Amino acid sequence: MLKPEHQYAVYILTNKKNGTLYIGMTNNLERRIFEHKNKLVDGFTKKYNLNKLVYFEVYQFVEDAIRREKRLKSWKRQWKINLIEENNHDWKDLAYDWYNQNGFQPTPE
Repeated sequence: MLKPEHQYAVYILTNKKNGTLYIGMTNNLERRIFEHKNKLVDGFTKKYNLNKLVYFEVYQFVEDAIRREKRLKSWKRQWKINLIEENNHDWKDLAYDWYNQNGFQPTPE
């Protein structure tokens, strides 16, 4: 039997332009960003109100996503800022329209 194709994402969150940065990896970006935005998980992102998705990359294989996450976490802060600004100059929330105000919740894994 064929295994369903998976998708993994490496992402960067912030609270404002040039603010605190958080790099994460997930197998369900929509669900994970929903959790961050609604402060459903205690930790760094909840403490610092990091709920703006400013960058993400998608991978087919989990090993590639983990490798990229570790690489980005080892980068100097300015390199991370440059990466964000190359793709999202104004630091717009890339997930601003993913959820509606009527209680939409992403499909769980």
